[in-house]
Amino acid sequence: MTPKELRAKIAKGEFTRPTAGECPGYIQMNMVALPKEYAKRFEAFAKENAKAIPVLEVIYEGHHSSILAKGADILSEIPKYNILRDGVVVETVTDITPYYNPDLVFFLIGCSFSFETALIENGMPLRHVDQQKNVAMYRTNIALKPVEGFSGEMVVSMRPIKKEKVADACVVTSHFPRMHGSPIQVGYPEMIGINDVSKPDYGDAIEIKADEIPLFWPCGVTPQNVITAMKLPFAITHAPGHMFVTDKKDSEYYE
Repeated sequence: MTPKELRAKIAKGEFTRPTAGECPGYIQMNMVALPKEYAKRFEAFAKENAKAIPVLEVIYEGHHSSILAKGADILSEIPKYNILRDGVVVETVTDITPYYNPDLVFFLIGCSFSFETALIENGMPLRHVDQQKNVAMYRTNIALKPVEGFSGEMVVSMRPIKKEKVADACVVTSHFPRMHGSPIQVGYPEMIGINDVSKPDYGDAIEIKADEIPLFWPCGVTPQNVITAMKLPFAITHAPGHMFVTDKKDSEYYE
């Protein structure tokens, strides 16, 4: 299935599950939509915290189409969206057209799902993909650099990797800096404030076998964590694990 075909199914409500493993070889994007009054400050905040929030495209007020996917509509072609009011998720929906107003600015943010094809092709199978689960995601104690009133802590995603492949995983993903790049922590979740890896804050619990080590990458759910902590009056995000699948090849972002 091509990205365009997948987005068409999403727009019809025929695909609402996480997008990990879908359309291998194409990049996927996290999404955040904020009222214009917050947009410039968030953009500056993201630039100072680009490892966690690598913005690839800003769609300014009055528009909701992306240069990363010709003809796509951001309002209806993501499987699930979270509606946040005062920092709280009040609704999860499959179409945000009723919530749209021309004042919103959309940010498309690099996603670690985009380097998963490279991991798999280099001999590192991913359990959440094989089991058609969502990736496990956790809040951490890693402080982001505060900018113009925006502040908070990083969210990470976790993938178990066989011990002998850990170095390979770090090298492979380092070539995708706009998709979070290499892991931020290897093997010691308690050092970043994760006390129980069997209980993710977002997504699904993923088994870690005896011959595997958990690797943690910065995650594009970080902005949602920030919005929650700051209690912003209104925001829309993708639901964790439910991404905007673009027409761009991952090879275009290999560095």
